[in-house]
Amino acid sequence: MSKTAIVCGAGGFIGGHLVNRLKRDGYWVRGVDLKSNEYGNTNADDFVIGDLRDPRVCESLFDRAIDEVYQLAADMGGAGYIFTGEHDADVMHNSATINLNMVHLSHKHGVKKIFYSSSACMYPEYNQLDPDNPKCSEDSAYPAAPDSEYGWEKLFSERLYLAYQRNYGLQVRVARFHNIFGPAGTWTGGKEKAPAAICRKVAEADNGGTIDIWGDGKQTRSFLYIDECVEGIIRLTQSDFSGPVNIGSDEMVTINGLAEMAMGIAGKPLSINHIEGPQGVRGRNSDNALIKQKLGWAPSMPLEQGMRLTYEWIAAQVEALPRP
Repeated sequence: MSKTAIVCGAGGFIGGHLVNRLKRDGYWVRGVDLKSNEYGNTNADDFVIGDLRDPRVCESLFDRAIDEVYQLAADMGGAGYIFTGEHDADVMHNSATINLNMVHLSHKHGVKKIFYSSSACMYPEYNQLDPDNPKCSEDSAYPAAPDSEYGWEKLFSERLYLAYQRNYGLQVRVARFHNIFGPAGTWTGGKEKAPAAICRKVAEADNGGTIDIWGDGKQTRSFLYIDECVEGIIRLTQSDFSGPVNIGSDEMVTINGLAEMAMGIAGKPLSINHIEGPQGVRGRNSDNALIKQKLGWAPSMPLEQGMRLTYEWIAAQVEALPRP
């Protein structure tokens, strides 16, 4: 008999890809989200359109025995959404409510394992001021000082899940994602992440034109291609390690460097115009020592390879837009 799983946030980027992977692995999968997946990259056996802030919706998901829950649903977006401060109350209330509902009902209904997607945004800002030497080892999370309310909520929810494990024996797996990107994700509208935004800007620009970058572009990040993110989720969930553990690439790049990489892939020589805008921390990079130790695996795809696949997909979306 196949395993059963619920994927919360299946209408989103990572959730859609995760549903497809679980189906390939032979699971019966129920997806749930406020919306269906806009790029159709979900093959769930059952898809519930519902608001996970509503405990009645969450309760309805457990009308059959569920082996595993993957909780990826959250109120989130790129820097333009998270770091302006304008959405702080919604980000904290909506995401915390979803987590409170899902962890409680997973325990109540005897779920064997629950995976929770935390974020590198929960790491202290004081360890990420030097763009060349950020510190994001898992044990550096405390004393806590995330750079956003999004990060504070993630930290609270990590503790919530691990408390359920200690007190009730619910098997919990917690991963801290580091900037996941790839095809079939948000690429316009204000909630997109840096790789998608840059690919879109490069695809839209004329040769010899200019693209805008927030800040001086010297801030550093690492970016993880979606397939390796999903692989990390599966490996962690099937392991005996609860986490928290980083799931991210340790190939660090400046935002200027990321833009230049996209230009090179596109074959477009463009200028960069640095403008005011939210940036988050100055430096962040995944520390992969723990995941290698605990899982005997770590992401290894070169950033350029993932960017090439992502640029090709976004360029096709741009090309398909109606011309003015």
